[in-house]
Amino acid sequence: MGRPDAGPGPRAGGGTVSDQVLSFEDALERYDPTFGLEVHVELNTETKMFCGCQNAFGAEPNTQTCPTCLGLPGSMPVVNRTAVESAMRIGLALNCQIADWCRFARKNYFYPDMPKNFQTSQYDEPIAFDGYLDVEVASPDGGSETVRVEIERAHMEEDTGKSLHVGTSGRIHGADYSLVDYNRAGIPLIEIVTKPVAGTRASAPAVARAYVEQLRELILALGVSEARMDQGNIRADVNLSLAPAGSGELGTRTETKNVNSFRSIERAARYEIGRQAAVLEEGEKVFQETRHWHEDTGVTTSGRAKSDADDYRYFPEPDLVPLAPSREWVNELRTTLPEPPRERRARLQAEWGFSDLEMRDTVGAGALVLVEQTVAAGAPAQAARKWWLGELARRANETETELSALPITPADVARVQALVDARTINDKLARQVLDGVLAGEGDPDEVVAARGLAVVSDDGALSAAVDEAIAANPDVADKIREGKLNAAGALIGAVMKSMKGQADAARVRELILEKLG
Repeated sequence: MGRPDAGPGPRAGGGTVSDQVLSFEDALERYDPTFGLEVHVELNTETKMFCGCQNAFGAEPNTQTCPTCLGLPGSMPVVNRTAVESAMRIGLALNCQIADWCRFARKNYFYPDMPKNFQTSQYDEPIAFDGYLDVEVASPDGGSETVRVEIERAHMEEDTGKSLHVGTSGRIHGADYSLVDYNRAGIPLIEIVTKPVAGTRASAPAVARAYVEQLRELILALGVSEARMDQGNIRADVNLSLAPAGSGELGTRTETKNVNSFRSIERAARYEIGRQAAVLEEGEKVFQETRHWHEDTGVTTSGRAKSDADDYRYFPEPDLVPLAPSREWVNELRTTLPEPPRERRARLQAEWGFSDLEMRDTVGAGALVLVEQTVAAGAPAQAARKWWLGELARRANETETELSALPITPADVARVQALVDARTINDKLARQVLDGVLAGEGDPDEVVAARGLAVVSDDGALSAAVDEAIAANPDVADKIREGKLNAAGALIGAVMKSMKGQADAARVRELILEKLG
């Protein structure tokens, strides 16, 4: 696992490098990008990787610890069987080979949130290796294309604790003091490492984003992780390098650490392409280093010189026996795999009646699972898609939040649509209900009651409002009497305005036509 770096530090090799960034288009004219991704997935086992402490998010700091995950002398680790099964299922779903024999190793380094001063991980003997994930992305002609992202390895390890640097924006540099929460230390992780992905050119940032989106979709289908990027269940390191266009070479890579949103993965890749191109254009070298991604400014900054494997002094973990999964166990787990993602998308598209464009946009927005869960909660597919890709996507963009991180559930969205279908509210009022749910005012029914948003369906009140609209718009009324029924829209609008949008528009139209013959 990569380290959450301390902050800006000395650049590998010394020297200064310009902060200039070449435009994305100019960079691609001169250089070919190659990228790779290291994705860390926190497993949702009940207990930690090597001890019996609870694995739960949000507990009071340092309440889910024991001598083993704190690295106290004399404590002994025991491997979590469910975590091993989850690792193998992930490997199988990624078309990997499962090792006949593998073992853990100690990855040695000092950092305050690593209580043992080493991380129990896997080094040259991972549990899964040599796989691939076929990723669908938009093609320049408006259709879609499939890019095969090859998987080098998926290995097991433990997470670190969490540092909180007080007095700054979260970096250790310039902090007044730091606190450490060891609840997360020892939580089981799977690190999925791709092979270098070359040849995607201008699509490289989009392919990197799509890979993590579709990997998350697969992880959710497997049920092995909550896969919430806002809670750090999935974190990605973006490796990127440039080489002269057409050379077929690999350049010196940088590793942008702990990028925790799909949008940021794409933005970080685009930025690094422009930054590295500017460095090379000035005749300077790109240094092998880790870099920080800054969400607010959309730039990366230097972290520390990138360590090589030798720097970690790996050696086999003496307190854990090797693992040798039997072929019977592997084959048994293979039968538990969910439907392959491409087949699942094709099935859902057919069930929902989506066009190719509608399905591509749903997948591209990271809304496939959300729409599926909303449909499962009772909403029609087109209505579920409308809310997630329309109103809710707009809110997510305004707040620079992933759709899945919005404080609203698929069940809430399905309930909003049910209220619309029942004519308790209309589409306009539904947007106000969504506002209330997102603001933490309760579930949809509670928001409707608290804000008084229910549609007025009482004929007496509606009839009076219709009479007022007819009296105020005699010319429009005459057109309707002459058979120009489209003119009724103006009167409906007047009634809706007078009733603050809380009228049943269909019933208002009926009353208008009844009154005007």
